[in-house]
Amino acid sequence: MVKNSWKKIMLIGVLAMITILASACGSDGTEETEGGKSSKPVQLNFPTASTTGTIYPLGAAMANLWGKEVQGVRVNAQASNGGVDNLNLMKNGEAHISFATTGIIWEAYNGERSFKDRQYKDVRIVAGLYYNPNQFVVRKDAGIKSISDLKGKRFAPGAVGSTPEVESSIILPEYGIEYPDDIKENFVGFTEAIDLMRNKQIDGALIQAGLPTAAVTEMTSTADGVLIGIEPEVRKSLMETYPWYSEVTIPSGTYENQKEDIDTLAIKMVLMADASVDDDTIYELTKAFWENIDSLKSAHAIVNQMNIDEAVTELADIPIHSGAERYYKEIGILK
Repeated sequence: MVKNSWKKIMLIGVLAMITILASACGSDGTEETEGGKSSKPVQLNFPTASTTGTIYPLGAAMANLWGKEVQGVRVNAQASNGGVDNLNLMKNGEAHISFATTGIIWEAYNGERSFKDRQYKDVRIVAGLYYNPNQFVVRKDAGIKSISDLKGKRFAPGAVGSTPEVESSIILPEYGIEYPDDIKENFVGFTEAIDLMRNKQIDGALIQAGLPTAAVTEMTSTADGVLIGIEPEVRKSLMETYPWYSEVTIPSGTYENQKEDIDTLAIKMVLMADASVDDDTIYELTKAFWENIDSLKSAHAIVNQMNIDEAVTELADIPIHSGAERYYKEIGILK
């Protein structure tokens, strides 16, 4: 009898504990505080780019910064194949915030080219960051003086779904090169392209990333690579067709053995988010990013090229996330 009584007492105690725990939580499992129910930490997936690109280390540093400065938000940065891949991940709900160039985002927002029949109207701009130059790197002994000489050559236009691959499909036809039929293509990322060039398995590659780019540094210093530019008439033609392009010069000395300035085209790299990420979260991320920008300079020299006054300019008419817009209005760079 005593034994059975103790069992009853223990059972009553367990039931009482379950009742207390249940009353402390809402129906969705969130904990309640004195002031009411608090939400679970916001989990944001943050694809960046290849590990040898500019924005992979930048993205990791940004995720770390947000983890320290923004309460209730956890940002998971990871490598990706870049722009198109990032937009597809966001469109499919597998990512929430990411990087891409304005040209690729414009195509997604308007349902053009690689996004034909799968328009992504919910993409939003968080911040314009810096310009991403198209950097054509070729082996010195491959006999390539101009992009037109890439016809019939072994070329790495970029990984499938990456921004360089899209750029290759736009730029090469301007030189009379049918894409991809007129090249011996290797659809690989930056890291693989470096190895292929070192082993003389490709003659050239397009690297589209901010200055300086680790992949280009590797190619010019260890794989006998040299930069070639885009001719003035081609730049003019492309800028007339694609208004998000800007002319830029890669200054001599940016890379090892680069003795001359290289003129090319660039596109603005931006931080973007899905419209479903709530306004308060994006406001806090935007605020923390710009107000702690100096702490990111150790991640990559590209941060020195970022200017908050240019965060809302040259965005190809893509809408700004309302949370970011609130911050820019608060500091006076948007009315």
